[in-house]
Amino acid sequence: MNFQPRPDEVRFLLQTVLGATPRLRALAPFAEFDGELQAQVLDEAGKFVAEVIAPINRSGDEEGCRFADGEVLTPPGFRAAYQALSEGGWLALSAAPEDGGQGLPAVLEAVLFEWLSAANHGLTMAPGLLHGAYECLRHHGSEELKQRYLSKIASGEWLATMCLTEAHAGSDLGQVRTRAVPQGDGSHRVSGGKIFISGGEHDLTENIVHLVLCRLPDAPAGPKGLSLVLVPKRLPDGTRNAVHCERIEEKMGLHGSPTCVMRFDEATGWLIGEPNRGLAAMFVMMNAARLHVALQGIGLLDAAWQKAAAYAQERRQMRAPGPAPASRGSEAADLIAEHPAIRRILDTQRAWVDGARLVAYRTALQLDIARHDGDAKARERAQRWCALVTPVLKAACTQQAFHGASECLQVFGGHGYVREWGIEQVLRDARVTMIYEGTNEIQAIDLLVRKVLPDGGAGMSALLLELRDELDAARDIEADVQRRLAQLRYLGTTVVMAAAADAALPYEVADDYLRVVMLAMLAWAWARIERAAPGEPRWSQPVAAFRRWVLPEFEMRLGIVKRACEAVTLTRPAA
Repeated sequence: MNFQPRPDEVRFLLQTVLGATPRLRALAPFAEFDGELQAQVLDEAGKFVAEVIAPINRSGDEEGCRFADGEVLTPPGFRAAYQALSEGGWLALSAAPEDGGQGLPAVLEAVLFEWLSAANHGLTMAPGLLHGAYECLRHHGSEELKQRYLSKIASGEWLATMCLTEAHAGSDLGQVRTRAVPQGDGSHRVSGGKIFISGGEHDLTENIVHLVLCRLPDAPAGPKGLSLVLVPKRLPDGTRNAVHCERIEEKMGLHGSPTCVMRFDEATGWLIGEPNRGLAAMFVMMNAARLHVALQGIGLLDAAWQKAAAYAQERRQMRAPGPAPASRGSEAADLIAEHPAIRRILDTQRAWVDGARLVAYRTALQLDIARHDGDAKARERAQRWCALVTPVLKAACTQQAFHGASECLQVFGGHGYVREWGIEQVLRDARVTMIYEGTNEIQAIDLLVRKVLPDGGAGMSALLLELRDELDAARDIEADVQRRLAQLRYLGTTVVMAAAADAALPYEVADDYLRVVMLAMLAWAWARIERAAPGEPRWSQPVAAFRRWVLPEFEMRLGIVKRACEAVTLTRPAA
């Protein structure tokens, strides 16, 4: 019951629904890109993931990583699989050709990492930050650093980490205490400790490039005084740097990925970007990582659904209520897949996977447009989309991954609670996605407080109008989605007004606001899918489940936010 990628379904969403190829060919770097090349890449990626990555998922979870004397050994088979991943060029899909990459669209990299996460989340954690580290160094690194490290990071020959969190600070990066002292030769000596560092030490690659958030001696207090320093495990002369792994965490899940406690003892490093501007450089990395975490959520939910759907087609119990399915005969009536309660679970999770996948792929396409479109206004629209939609995807998809995997476990009954069937691993692995790369609560605050409110909701309103204009009001289903988008625009105005009277209100309703945005986007996605494949059973069954079991939450969340706003006195009291 290993995960199986489905390239044909991805091609349908990319080509038929989103029209990806002509949009990409309009961008200069992808002028030669065509549907045939896309199909070839997806087919080969699917085979690689199914044959090389998925088979070692369970053994990696059961054997886990081992720590001894500062060294970390990954589970058997992980090193060989990772080397095949790197040497096959899969990690360099979207990197620039001048850096040793293949120069392919970011959306193909997005699909690859969704599949990798679904097949083997523990192993995929190793290269999970490569794309972000590459972009960070490419945009902010000195020419010397780029010459030394960029191509090796792009290819995955050397892996990278993002060292932010400290035990006393957590999400409050302004309290970071790790120090970086400038040296006469232009390097820095870095001292301090970091926790929760994925892949801080391992045996997959010879070198590990740590991007460390730290503070210079004369730096101002708070987040505006943070700098970013590149600290390699091995220095350019091959000697070991003063970077130490003190232990690896014993975790609920992700046993195949070492989560390290790191210590830097005057380790040698080099500044990335400007002094005291580390967050600006780091957020290039974090935003890319957050989209990939959303894709992890989609992939893990798909993996859980595949296991549950396969089990339901084999497990026989009491006869399902109602007539036997005509297409399968009376002998299928006692399969639990025919029971309404099980069908609801499976169809609901399928609706989430397909709809969220379409929104995520559109976001990856917008990344390509933001980077390469010759029209400044098109780039601006694409950047707005990514800024607003990325936190929505990260929070909503990871939440659904965990809760949806729990629902899929329910399909197995008692068998789901034991290790044999593998569904409990998906549930354990999925839980952390709601926490790392910014907790889901932080994503919601980022969306509403930092992105929607500052411009009075104008940016979000423009995005929703863009989605509205892609729908056909002559079709009742699409007209209904347009109505919901209008409700969401009005809700934004309501929150802006209420926030002026109660500054705490947006923080209280941020989670509900993010959820209602995601539900509106899922409604848009399913309207587009249904128009592209009217009446096709593969898509009509989950769209029916979406409207029946998922979409009603829209009114509930909308009502929660509206009632909270109505409870606020909109007129400020006299001074």
